[in-house]
Amino acid sequence: MSSKHQRIQLVPPTESSDPNPVRADADSPPAVIAGAYRTGVLGVRSLVRRGVRATSFDSDRNYPGFRSVYGHAHACPDPDTDPESWVDFMIELSAKMGGKPVLIPSADQFVSAIANHAGRLARHYTMSPGVSLQGLLATKQTQYELAARHGMPLPRTRFVTSAEEIAAFAVDAQFPCLLKPIHFREWQRFPAGHPLSYAKVAIAETPAQLVDSWHLASAINPNAIAQEIIQGPDTDKRVYLACYDSASRRIGNAMFRELRCNPMKFGPASVTEPVCDAETDQVCDGFLRSVGYSGICEIEMKRDTRDGRVKMIEVNPRLTGGGDAAPYAGVDLCWLHYLDLIGKNPTPVAPDGRDFRHIDLRADVGAIFAYRRARLISWGDVIRSYRAPRAFFDFDTHDWRYSVETIYRMARSAVRELVRSLLDRS
Repeated sequence: MSSKHQRIQLVPPTESSDPNPVRADADSPPAVIAGAYRTGVLGVRSLVRRGVRATSFDSDRNYPGFRSVYGHAHACPDPDTDPESWVDFMIELSAKMGGKPVLIPSADQFVSAIANHAGRLARHYTMSPGVSLQGLLATKQTQYELAARHGMPLPRTRFVTSAEEIAAFAVDAQFPCLLKPIHFREWQRFPAGHPLSYAKVAIAETPAQLVDSWHLASAINPNAIAQEIIQGPDTDKRVYLACYDSASRRIGNAMFRELRCNPMKFGPASVTEPVCDAETDQVCDGFLRSVGYSGICEIEMKRDTRDGRVKMIEVNPRLTGGGDAAPYAGVDLCWLHYLDLIGKNPTPVAPDGRDFRHIDLRADVGAIFAYRRARLISWGDVIRSYRAPRAFFDFDTHDWRYSVETIYRMARSAVRELVRSLLDRS
């Protein structure tokens, strides 16, 4: 394997045609990544590699940020249940870091918390001027309302609050349809074993199933999103990644095609590759410029085979797992965002055209078996998707605890899937 391929496998390139600074100055302000889940680890890693003093925080000590070599995360109160204590924690953390740290979110929970308390936090942190808009986009109801108002193509979507409203939606809907919570974390409150516990969406093949799903969800919150499913293969899905500066100027962008996702059809991508899609780029960029967006953003899109239109699945106004692919294409979104927030006026950066696969190892084990059961891929397809050049979302030889955990979870998933396969054959 060539040294070029080795570099792509493990470390995003820092030497390229990018005219922006490669490393932070000695007196550059520190940074705080809001969230210590895997996306938060990668945010810290991106900045630490650039010479920025960075850390993260979270209320869940089980997240990998608390074990990462790039910096031990700080434990914080849950902003959903104890917002005052969380704000106090944030003020104390700023004082510990010194100066006025740059604050960058990596989880919806903290996007919402930062937006809700932006007035108090602004005295202690340098934040994107788009925090209020990001807060609106972090909630499914206002996200879809904004998208519809600004002409973003959408599948048929309705905010429902009652059994009558969900039944009315089902009358004219084309099935299959899905039901989404307003906030993903709402359904995390269901006990283990509940049909909606930790589910991202509930799929309904018939009107009766959709109504039943709403009744299940209403035990936590009767407010939900009902939506027709965009028809077509997973390979028709696109992941648009971008960063917009404080003046809503696009300073970095990349686009990826989904090869597999977990869960199949509706989950986050487990394998992607760079793609040129001018139409999807124009639609996504047009929407974000229309709303005056500032900051890092990911938009998931898919072409509907019923009418040929590219339609929005969802918007993620923060650092994302899919966004980890962009640095390997020469577009380090977290670094560009940091440069903008500290007033460096970065020059816009476009993808460098290299070919590679970006792989989430933990998720892809389950995806491979699911796609195999559905007879959508062969083992040859799997092997080809892992050929170099490739980059890994959750494997980093420099962060051995993180990588060991990935290997352990992969092995456990593989054993579970193999047992399931054997039981299905018996």
